[in-house]
Amino acid sequence: MINIIGKGAAENTYDAIVVGSGVSGGWAAKELCEKGLKTLVLERGRHVEHVTDYPTANTDPWDYEHRGRMTPEEVKKQEKQHRTGFVGKDSAHFYVDDSQHPYDEDKRFDWIRGYQTGGRSLIWGRQCYRWSDIDFEANTKEQIGIDWPIRYKDIAPWYDYVESFVGVSGENLGLKQLPDAKLQKPMELNCLEQQVREAIKTKFNRVMTIGRVANLTEALNGRGPCQFRNRCSRGCPYGAYFSANAVTLPAADATENLYLRPFSIVSEVIYDAATGKAKGVRIVDQETKETTEYFAKIIFLNASTVGSTAILLNSTSDRFPTGMGNESGELGHNMMDHHYFVGAVGTFDGLEDKYYSGRRPNGVYIARYRNIDEQTKTDKYLRGYGYQGSASRAGWGRGTSEQGYGGEFKDNLMKPGTWSMAINGFGECLPYHENRMYLHPDKKDQWGQPIVVFDADFKENEIKMREDMKTDAAEMLEAGGIKNVRTYDAIGGIGKGIHEMGTARMGKDPKTAVLNENNQVHGVPNVYVTDGACMTSSACQNPSITYMALTARAVDHAVKNNK
Repeated sequence: MINIIGKGAAENTYDAIVVGSGVSGGWAAKELCEKGLKTLVLERGRHVEHVTDYPTANTDPWDYEHRGRMTPEEVKKQEKQHRTGFVGKDSAHFYVDDSQHPYDEDKRFDWIRGYQTGGRSLIWGRQCYRWSDIDFEANTKEQIGIDWPIRYKDIAPWYDYVESFVGVSGENLGLKQLPDAKLQKPMELNCLEQQVREAIKTKFNRVMTIGRVANLTEALNGRGPCQFRNRCSRGCPYGAYFSANAVTLPAADATENLYLRPFSIVSEVIYDAATGKAKGVRIVDQETKETTEYFAKIIFLNASTVGSTAILLNSTSDRFPTGMGNESGELGHNMMDHHYFVGAVGTFDGLEDKYYSGRRPNGVYIARYRNIDEQTKTDKYLRGYGYQGSASRAGWGRGTSEQGYGGEFKDNLMKPGTWSMAINGFGECLPYHENRMYLHPDKKDQWGQPIVVFDADFKENEIKMREDMKTDAAEMLEAGGIKNVRTYDAIGGIGKGIHEMGTARMGKDPKTAVLNENNQVHGVPNVYVTDGACMTSSACQNPSITYMALTARAVDHAVKNNK
């Protein structure tokens, strides 16, 4: 369907180039194409066609050997990603082979990657929460890092715009820390979640809601509603959840302005000293290892936080000897991620006559309630956190850990088991200059590109926050009648939250920031970065809907100002 280079384009010059085809790259492609620009999308991985290339979308647990457990040989190929617990037999094909795409760690970094058309939009968690001015103003109020060059009013109409096209279901609450959004009807909390919701509202005045998730509950633009199969990480053949493959790339393709080139590893952006602008990009073909140059008036880097920053670091010139836009020395620094895998879990006695319908691919969300105002301020740490989680009843799989045999034992497994509930915290990470990624001075991959090295970890503010995240989780569950509550804390490395961001931050001053208020590289006005690299702080909300809004906003600026 999409016009792949080699079949439809004879020349190497386009109106615009987009590097990356995932959450933000798909949006850049759609917006540029719909504004009439011939747009080349460069994807470093293979081409994945919507529906056709979702091989496990309809498989069941019993269709796999070892119930879907990966073999030691398979784990070895994805060893770093597998340690996060996210990669399984049913979705491993959407994650890269670590052995073929290596990186180094001065400190542990769990880098989740999906090198294919659609990128990580095929495997993301789909939670969509707007940021507020509490988030955009925090740095300057606390004298942390640098100030955001924008405020909520600058991005609010773009949130409206992208949410209306993405299709986000959820509940508006009128909270200042969680602005209302353009939402479809919410999915439903189950009976135990409703009980806990009322209890924590009564006892703590905290708000639990159903997650705001990019899964349709109503048909939209030819896409059908969610079927409650909870197999989202395998690719959705119904287009019921937002992915670039199902939503933005087909919209771009419908304009006949889209050209997609897979297996295209962008090594650098080419700077033209005569014009003070970029004139194109240089790629290495993943399959042939041949080098090719493509040219355009507008360039969008959407290769992911790490990917886009690596390209900029590798784009050196007389003007930018340490990387394009790096006059501040901040390129590669200020790496952030949300710290999570901390919270509580327990069981519930009762509601044995209650159940729920389907496998809802969504959970509850508890909005941030710390350091919002003077009444909620704590002196123990800066910023705050929210929670995601769910309640459910044990299914037949519990038989693997229960004693018993025979017909009576098997018959019992066909009945719903005990209720349980867990809530898992997502906390904000501050922007520390010393948290960084850089390019190894000597090591290169098989395509001749310097490999990325990570030197970042969570620090005192995050560790102190986690104590409250753990304690509060247990108290809220107990208030809701949950028994046998136990807490947990498995922080892992940065990257485990899959929300890495901040390594080419936005700011007004080129002496302290890489990008300006329009996501343009300072000093190179036709290069835009709108993925996670652009973020100046991390908030505690999932960031992808903010990337989308920033991308649509930046394309509007680019088309109006780079003619």
